[in-house]
Amino acid sequence: MRVISGTARGMRLTTLEGLDVRPTTDKVKESLFNIIQFDIEGRRVLDLFAGSGQLGIEALSRGAEHATFVDRSPKAVAVVRKNLEHTKLASLATVRQEESKTFLLKTRDTFDLAFLDPPYGQGLIGAVLPELVEHMSDYGIILCETSRDETLPESVGDFYAAKTYRYGKIQLTLYRKKEDET
Repeated sequence: MRVISGTARGMRLTTLEGLDVRPTTDKVKESLFNIIQFDIEGRRVLDLFAGSGQLGIEALSRGAEHATFVDRSPKAVAVVRKNLEHTKLASLATVRQEESKTFLLKTRDTFDLAFLDPPYGQGLIGAVLPELVEHMSDYGIILCETSRDETLPESVGDFYAAKTYRYGKIQLTLYRKKEDET
C-alpha cells in the first residue's frame, strides 16, 4: 500500500494485520481520487473508520488543508500516527481514538470531504450518515466504500447519492448536497 500522488508520492504505508483488515486497493484508491481530484486542495477532510489512514493521508498528500482521522481501535490509531509521521504530514492532522458515531455527536468541526470505509456488511455507514451530514460544508462530498451488494440510502438530510461506481466486488457511493431549487 502506497501514496499514489502529491508530496508523499510513492511512500509505503504500514497497514494493520489480521483477517478483519481490508485496505482499499491501489486501483480503487486511484479511481476514487480521480473522481474528486478537483475537490481536495485546501479542504478539511474526515477519514472516519480510518484503519491505516491511507485515504486521509492521500488527501493530505494532494493538498488538503487538514485531516481528522477517527478509529475506535488503539492499534489502528497507532498505525495512522506512524503513517503520518513517515509521510511528514502529522502537522496537518488530528487523530482520535473513538467510536465514529460518538465522535460525530461530540465534534463541532465542519468537513468538506469525508471518507467512510468501515468493515463491510455491518450497517455502519447507514448508522453514522445522519450525524455526518450535520458536519458537512455546503459544498461537501461524502465518499462511501462498501461491498457491491450493500445498499445505502438514496438521500440523507440535504445530501443525495449523486453517483455510484463499481469496481469488481467494491462499490463507491458519492454523496453531494442537494442544490437549492429556488
